[in-house]
Amino acid sequence: MHMNASRHAVLLCGVLLGACSAYGPGDVRVGQTADDVTRSMGPPTGRYALNGGATRLEFARGPYGKHTYMIDLDAAGRVTRWQQVLDEARFAQVAPGQSREDVLLLLGHPSDTRFIGWQKLVVWAYRYDTPQCQWFQVSLDAQQRVHDTSYGLDPHCDAGDLKHRD
Repeated sequence: MHMNASRHAVLLCGVLLGACSAYGPGDVRVGQTADDVTRSMGPPTGRYALNGGATRLEFARGPYGKHTYMIDLDAAGRVTRWQQVLDEARFAQVAPGQSREDVLLLLGHPSDTRFIGWQKLVVWAYRYDTPQCQWFQVSLDAQQRVHDTSYGLDPHCDAGDLKHRD
């Protein structure tokens, strides 16, 4: 009886692991359909319209959002490319005056949002994979335009919460 229960537990674990969505888009290939992508990655955390009827799907991943994958689909709903967008090269493309939608299209949704009342700014923070335990911040003004950007120490590191560094 004990042996049978162990087998069932192993089978159940295998089924549950198989049902989980993939962390990254390693299995996603050019030409696959949007349905193939969502079967592999799970539901997107964002969806953005591109020129010519194309679409960009956002898949935020990782502890505290350190990875976000953008998968581009053509007008027929087939994958044309994918990329991980939370890195310093991409952050350098965010500039004052860009709209909130421009930032979402470029980086996806932030890991953290704060409001600075006296400046009337909303600050979006993006955690990313870096050994410095910092995050990238985008300040949006009342018109939802980029006011400025900066790098700062992730508050989890500042608080000595080192378990969140990975």
